[in-house]
Amino acid sequence: MTKPVRIDQADVPLERWDDPARGNIGFQTLFSGDSTPTDSLVCGIATLRAGDRFALHSHPQAEVYFGLDGTGEVMIDGVAHLLAPGVALFIPAGAVHGVPRASADLRWFYTFACDSFADIAYSFRSQG
Repeated sequence: MTKPVRIDQADVPLERWDDPARGNIGFQTLFSGDSTPTDSLVCGIATLRAGDRFALHSHPQAEVYFGLDGTGEVMIDGVAHLLAPGVALFIPAGAVHGVPRASADLRWFYTFACDSFADIAYSFRSQG
């Protein structure tokens, strides 16, 4: 049985994807079975700077975004959805989603129903 675990965001390193296929996104994965003694959920905080993008992609797991700071449009299966502080977006498994361009700094909490970030098989869409 898994026991309670406390993580302080200040103790989690910021990772970044900075490439044409994935976009320019920072993230701190707070809970993931490959780095914490947890299972069943992967959770973290993602950040985009103004002008950055998170490329359109899909994965087999459903996901939830919860807006923390800033506002921006998240595309989900071709439809724009406003993400803002206090707004939650449910992204169905297999849905194509991303942030084409952040007009301002944007920060959100994300979570997946799986054991480890390594279990998430991202499929990025061509930007051509």
